[in-house]
Amino acid sequence: MSESNFEAVEIAREYYNSEDADLFYSTIWGGEDIHIGIYPREDDPISEASLRTQKKMIEHTGEPTPEQKVIDLGSGYGGSARYMADQYGCQVVALNLSEVENRRARELNRKQGLDNLIEVVDGNFEELPYDESVFDLVWSQDSFLHSPARSQVISEAARILKPGGHFVFTDPMQADNCPEGVLQPILDRIHLESMASPSFYRKTAKNAGLKEIDFEELTIHMKRHYSAVLRETNENEEELRTKVSEEYINNMKKGLQHWIDGAGNGYLCWGIFHFIKE
Repeated sequence: MSESNFEAVEIAREYYNSEDADLFYSTIWGGEDIHIGIYPREDDPISEASLRTQKKMIEHTGEPTPEQKVIDLGSGYGGSARYMADQYGCQVVALNLSEVENRRARELNRKQGLDNLIEVVDGNFEELPYDESVFDLVWSQDSFLHSPARSQVISEAARILKPGGHFVFTDPMQADNCPEGVLQPILDRIHLESMASPSFYRKTAKNAGLKEIDFEELTIHMKRHYSAVLRETNENEEELRTKVSEEYINNMKKGLQHWIDGAGNGYLCWGIFHFIKE
């Protein structure tokens, strides 16, 4: 890994390992999931919306079986891994950068009696510690944007996927027609120089030997999700301030508004990509 990529990975690790981030996400998202949800109604609870995303992604790939092996790249608190293990009995590797999130995920797995089906691994998805053609399903939600080496991430996902296996992911992206410079406040927030786009992922996946099955564009739910998180933050701000620093809360509220504005202006894109390894 190059020095600049290593630094970006360390910035992401330090952020998600911070006490402020852990307490914020576990309080506002409920501690199960920290990914973008799907909102038929704008006032739907975040936890219910997050579960809808998992179900929608399964609709794309088909239900995994107990014989299949799944890996979730950037698994956060492990909500998706627990959903798949609980609903379908499959073996799931939950690979995630943050040791703090992983400790919480392992505890939740134990409490829900799923630790025999889920292996939580400390690691980054630029360099996956697995041989070729190991997994039947490679899954990821809203994690690849944190990598400055997204082409390598897609190549690694393709490498560990069995021929005929499914690769399904979501990621906050810039729209293909996004004007230059308008997303700088978001880039500053996530400490990166760029975001991927749908056309980038299509080209990169094709070069990695992956065949695109479909892309379900769901950007409206990105705006609704960040609006819901901002609403929850405002409604619970008094309690949050007993746990989370004022600086973190203020920066989070500004950052959430940038995401809302970017999605509302058509500069951002979000949806479900589904590929198969040929």
